[in-house]
Amino acid sequence: MDKNALQRVLQKIPKVDYLLEKIEAVPDFSSIPISVIKASTRKSLEIIRNSILKGWEDGQKNGVDLELFAHQFRDEIGEDKIIQNILSDARKTIAQRLVPTINATGVVIHTNLGRSILCQDALDRITQIAGGFSNLEFNIKMGKRGERYSAIEEILCELTGAESAMAVNNNAGAVFLSLNTLAKDREVVVSRGELVEIGGSFRIPDVMEKSGCKLKEVGTTNRTHLKDYQSAIGDNTALLLKVHTSNYKIEGFTKSVTLSELALLAKQHQLPVMEDLGSGSLIDLSKYGLAAEPTVSDVVAAGADVVTFSGDKLLGGPQAGLIVGRADVIKQIKSNPLTRALRIDKLTLAALEATLNLYRDEAKAIKEIPTLRMLTMPFDETVKRAEKLLSGIKSVIEKEESNIVKAVVGFADLSSRTGGGSYPEYSIPSRCITIEPKLISASLLEKRMRNYEPSIIGRIENDRFIIDTRTLQSGEDEIICKALAEILGT
Repeated sequence: MDKNALQRVLQKIPKVDYLLEKIEAVPDFSSIPISVIKASTRKSLEIIRNSILKGWEDGQKNGVDLELFAHQFRDEIGEDKIIQNILSDARKTIAQRLVPTINATGVVIHTNLGRSILCQDALDRITQIAGGFSNLEFNIKMGKRGERYSAIEEILCELTGAESAMAVNNNAGAVFLSLNTLAKDREVVVSRGELVEIGGSFRIPDVMEKSGCKLKEVGTTNRTHLKDYQSAIGDNTALLLKVHTSNYKIEGFTKSVTLSELALLAKQHQLPVMEDLGSGSLIDLSKYGLAAEPTVSDVVAAGADVVTFSGDKLLGGPQAGLIVGRADVIKQIKSNPLTRALRIDKLTLAALEATLNLYRDEAKAIKEIPTLRMLTMPFDETVKRAEKLLSGIKSVIEKEESNIVKAVVGFADLSSRTGGGSYPEYSIPSRCITIEPKLISASLLEKRMRNYEPSIIGRIENDRFIIDTRTLQSGEDEIICKALAEILGT
């Protein structure tokens, strides 16, 4: 095939400057930065050029007719199509990567979906503090530099019974900082049954190693006795550590040492004792039908000198690592130079303070903190929610007069989950919506719902798409109905 034919086709590709001039008159580009438009233009033309070159190479091998080759790329190098390709690429470039999703999974503290939803008070405080200056590190009363922890220290002490408190970026940071401060280059004694791994393959032994302390394992996976700790204490022992196994449970032939026992032993040897609660709770949720879990105040009262826990799990606030405990110990931790590297920003601090303030009234906290509201929602409430959503779904998928059954929609009493490494294996009864599509597979329905805008994340069980109403928020029913109408309608 004549190489001149290739050159003639390539010469028909519009120039960058020509296209940019044309694009100026297209309203759809008005909100897109010119730098993005230029990059997308060059990218689109490069794709076309490479496609033509590849087509020419294939034509050489297969003996494609010259006219057929030119005709093949006539539409591809058309001006209107190129501009549409540029617009599509530019829109993808400027699109937000972090986007809202609808959580229909029934997992309340869903790590992949951002964990806890902030309460309205926290959102309002973020807006207020973010939009102007604040006394983040300024003591207004004294007229001099202050401490950023002062915003939440007093209320954390009030809610937990601790002498002092502070906050860092997350609980792994809280554990790391505490260990580095209290036990660098010395031994920390911990039960083998408590060497947990949390999300993202972060393990307690790894955090301990990076903090500079030396791990001293005692006991076995399923049984550890007080005498094991006693025999492990030596001249180089700096700390006794207890880790709450919040993301798994060992049952059967087991034995563990209580914090009270460990605190008494530590006191005898003049050692501090620390507990990593992981997903710390400020309310006894067993009163609301959930399994009993130790509260932060329980752990402080049992004698822990340092307690670390998350702000965005059972507490229901922003991502943060909270450290409470004995005043002299917390003072040491605050003085660690690493504290600055792990500190929280003003927006997190504002959201945390607003969330903690709700805990002063337990009934109000249960009602207004979304995580607590979803966890304590009675089964009867999920029944009402499911009935309302089912009615909406049926009305949209049965709207058209047709003998074609698009899907079989119904109820199922299934289980929601706490998530976030809390309440391992504990399920919460929920009435869910089940959708068994007839024109597409359940997996394709799940994929299309997931790729809808906004993304709707559900789950599949027994070839049915499941929507758990426990984790749905106000206004999301209508979006789900609209999505199902569009997806099942096509």
